[in-house]
Amino acid sequence: MTIDHATVRIARPCTDLAAAERFYVHGLGLAELFRKPDLLMAGPRGASWHLELVAGDLRPTPTEEDLLVLYLGEPVDPALVERLTEHGGTVVSQGEYWDRWGVTVQDPDGYRLVLSTRSWSNSA
Repeated sequence: MTIDHATVRIARPCTDLAAAERFYVHGLGLAELFRKPDLLMAGPRGASWHLELVAGDLRPTPTEEDLLVLYLGEPVDPALVERLTEHGGTVVSQGEYWDRWGVTVQDPDGYRLVLSTRSWSNSA
């Protein structure tokens, strides 16, 4: 068995599924891949990862280190950051390293999304 080509699902609880949808789908631009009344799966179409947001009794308890890092490999488009803030996000500092290499936006539940200017190959 090998995990070299595994598909990744990141599952997170959320307090307000509509707010999470506004942030990740309308703000970030992810596609809605699947939906039920209490669940939203969003991600880039055809990618090997997606984000599962689940509304329910479990409350989010994010820390400053609960990061979803997207390695863009190019400068972060200010219009993207503006869209994220218009859709419920808040720009925050994530420390010297991440502030140097991108922009961090906190989602409506307090989880942090880092838009990194680096590419995965030069991130170490």
